[in-house]
Amino acid sequence: MANLDIPTVDFSPFFTGSDEDGKKNAVGIIKEACSNYGFFQIFNHGIPRDLINRALKFSGTFFALPDEEKLKYIPGLGAPIPAGYNKQPEHSADKNEYLLMFPPQSTFNVLPSNPPEFREVLEELFTYFARTGELIERILNDCLGLPPNFLKEFNNDRSWDFMVALRYFPATGTENNGLSEHEDGNCVTFVIQDEVGGLEVRKDGEWIPVIPAEGSVFVNIGDVIQVHNLKTGFIFRQMRY
Repeated sequence: MANLDIPTVDFSPFFTGSDEDGKKNAVGIIKEACSNYGFFQIFNHGIPRDLINRALKFSGTFFALPDEEKLKYIPGLGAPIPAGYNKQPEHSADKNEYLLMFPPQSTFNVLPSNPPEFREVLEELFTYFARTGELIERILNDCLGLPPNFLKEFNNDRSWDFMVALRYFPATGTENNGLSEHEDGNCVTFVIQDEVGGLEVRKDGEWIPVIPAEGSVFVNIGDVIQVHNLKTGFIFRQMRY
């Protein structure tokens, strides 16, 4: 299968403040991408590449720890979804382990102290993702022709935002492990892959691998944003992956 030519957006005009043509071009690409794919990738997004690389490195170090060490960070009680370390049950079709966190100020977080600096890196990365998410929220708001700040006010409780590091177990001779086909039920999902890759998206009935690109962040439009605008005739799609 060929690699899907995911629409690519340069976000640098949104940080300079003066490149209005660049902003219009980026918004046009995003609108088309949301209508035809439900998925696009962004570069020059303001999230430091070194921070992303450190988060990936520390995640790998954490998941390589013995189970008895990782289980020190199992979810606490009362969180809306389990925050901390967990592993999918043996009978689950999804074969992975994960570390989930809410915003840095959340009392539900159970973050590792091993490896050192991991918690600090996770909290800093979360903050950058939150800022980028707010920017994309504003862009999508304009693309949909909604009243100013409509999506921001609709999604005003950001305490439910979460970030998760996932480790998928190696495939076996009888099972191609991973995450089962799904759509995201939220507003927007950011996806970062390491050099192993593995992300696939389905377009026109065909599953196509997405090759990871250094410095890129993939953006998936969730079910909350998926709409069919009857007035203008365009569709904001949600990509299965």
